[in-house]
Amino acid sequence: MASVVLDSSAILCILNDEPGTEFVDAMLDDAVVSTVNYAEVVTKLVERGSTAAQAQSALRSIALTTVDFDIPLARRTGTLRAETRKRGLSLGDRACLALAEREGVPAMTGDRNWVGAVSGIEIRLFR
Repeated sequence: MASVVLDSSAILCILNDEPGTEFVDAMLDDAVVSTVNYAEVVTKLVERGSTAAQAQSALRSIALTTVDFDIPLARRTGTLRAETRKRGLSLGDRACLALAEREGVPAMTGDRNWVGAVSGIEIRLFR
């Protein structure tokens, strides 16, 4: 069982060697990521000039454990919209939160706006 769910910002932090990398890297072996957030990372890498193959290679290099985005997660992600609308959380943000809630573990992000967004879901900031 994982001890944390990573947001795409946490994965990008490692790939871009940004502040907080050490903290996120220390959690990798015991972390999971939603396939929605995996897609977000691929999107950002391609937007920044990587080819699909380069993006895949970069993600393979950090050996992420992914969790498929299924119907129950999709439902919960949708219902989180009402609770998080005022904070502007995206679909990917809410997918991460829904997975963290289901797994009963904290969500790790670099976005301070998440703190206190959803009652009962712990948020860990890496920077």
